[in-house]
Amino acid sequence: MSDCEADDDPQQLSAATLAALQEFYAEQADRRQQLQDAIQRHDVGKVVLEEDWNLSQFWYSDDTATVLAEEVLDVVGPRGSIACLSCPTLYKKLRQVKPDTGRAVLLEFDQRFDIYGEDFVFYDFNNPLEFSQLLQEKSFDIVVADPPYLSEDCLTPVAETIRFLTTGKIMLCTGMKMEDLAWTLLGVKPCAFKPQHTRNLGNKFSCYVNYNSGLS
Repeated sequence: MSDCEADDDPQQLSAATLAALQEFYAEQADRRQQLQDAIQRHDVGKVVLEEDWNLSQFWYSDDTATVLAEEVLDVVGPRGSIACLSCPTLYKKLRQVKPDTGRAVLLEFDQRFDIYGEDFVFYDFNNPLEFSQLLQEKSFDIVVADPPYLSEDCLTPVAETIRFLTTGKIMLCTGMKMEDLAWTLLGVKPCAFKPQHTRNLGNKFSCYVNYNSGLS
């Protein structure tokens, strides 16, 4: 056999690699089926959506989601209104723990989250004051935002959205390198609490607020 003919032979996967791929695809199929079953049962609280790295999505750890949810509920009270801007894991935690008298809305680009019905508002930071539902100016007691990108081009329009929606209180979770711009745009200062994610990220994150917080 010539070298040319040998190079044309297809690469063969090892048995271990093939088994790992088959397991991966089986798990994906199982998650898709669980998602469809939960949607059909209208049991969206148990739906688990995977991060989409193409959208720069990185989910909070459960401990972080719990701490943030408890903080904002303490701030707004049992009848308060909360806008979760690009932070779906916080919104999901709030669904589990907030009183029925409170209101939480998720503003998000990823339309997979439309499973939350009227609580989902399609949002693209490139159009900071355009929403898929009518949202009145200063209609939320607090806006919690976690912009998808650590850049001025992202934070600047997100800040415009935040200022439009909030009656005053702001919580921002973003990279430490955005601290100066966050102060300039929103007047927020870093807390002692540092958000953690389910995956280790290269950038260090912080939580910023413009009010006296229990996280400080």
